[in-house]
Amino acid sequence: MKCFSVALALAAITTSGGAAQSFPLTFENCGHEVTFESAPESVVTIGQATTEAMYLLGLANKVSGTAVWFTDVLPEFADANAEIERLADNTPSFEAVVNKRPGLVASQYEWYVGPKGSVGTREQFHDLSVPTYIWPADCVGKDNTVGVDGTREELISTEVIYRGLMELSQIFGVPETGKEAVAKLQAREKAAIERASALKLEDVSAMFWFSSSKMDADPYVAGAKGAPGYIMAKLGVENVVTSSEEWPTVGWETLAKANPTYIVLADLQRRKFPADSIEAKIEFLQTDPVASQMDAVKNGRVLILDAHAMDATVRTVSGLELLAEVMEKQAASQ
Repeated sequence: MKCFSVALALAAITTSGGAAQSFPLTFENCGHEVTFESAPESVVTIGQATTEAMYLLGLANKVSGTAVWFTDVLPEFADANAEIERLADNTPSFEAVVNKRPGLVASQYEWYVGPKGSVGTREQFHDLSVPTYIWPADCVGKDNTVGVDGTREELISTEVIYRGLMELSQIFGVPETGKEAVAKLQAREKAAIERASALKLEDVSAMFWFSSSKMDADPYVAGAKGAPGYIMAKLGVENVVTSSEEWPTVGWETLAKANPTYIVLADLQRRKFPADSIEAKIEFLQTDPVASQMDAVKNGRVLILDAHAMDATVRTVSGLELLAEVMEKQAASQ
């Protein structure tokens, strides 16, 4: 079985001068009104989306601790990241976060900092005078009270990614840097959409396999309305999974019956679940009596994509770019 590895690269964006942010700054964030009288001196980021957003904005010097890593940091941020304490690969403790005395806690998911936050609730942090910020992609158009990882009420848009970048840039007083970062990503997105449209794919379908709690358990696959749904929509590819949940579990018999043209595997560096390993996923596809009979497996249409591009993050556009490139090459070779 052939697997095509989709490597991700994001051009570094440098900090530029420009008009300073005026304070106080007030806006709505995932159901909470947040106010900043001045730019925070430091931040603890819980989730790779907020961590890499800070780095992209040239604000690594403000990050005092990080947690929750799915993949390695982007190469252009490796040096800066190496100087910053990693509080945990996965979920940090509440104490580990507050012991850094951050001026802000910025979380990728409400799962970690929210009404039932596994790290803490927003109120717990606020009681200690620590402001909180949630990456808007996790709540805009999404109900986190339904389903394990929440349920999307509408197809996600990259606008929530750009909103997150702009809000963080405003919070830290560098709005012009935020505008520059967003403009560059928007230009790349526009070019990627044009390239994807040129493929004119017909009767092509796909599924995105993120992980599985056990190798013999139903896999966590991308629902219809998250970041993979956005990527597939722009590629003109049908998602064989129709659930609005972010990452529903679907049985292999059901997936085999749907028989997608492509299977896209998440490449994770974390080792929380057995199927986080890309090697374990590939071995399963090759040996499982049901999965091994799927056309995508038998015909070498299994793609490997950085897991972080499967969430609404600064890497989502890269996921679109590179899947378009791989499908373009495969179409040309057939």
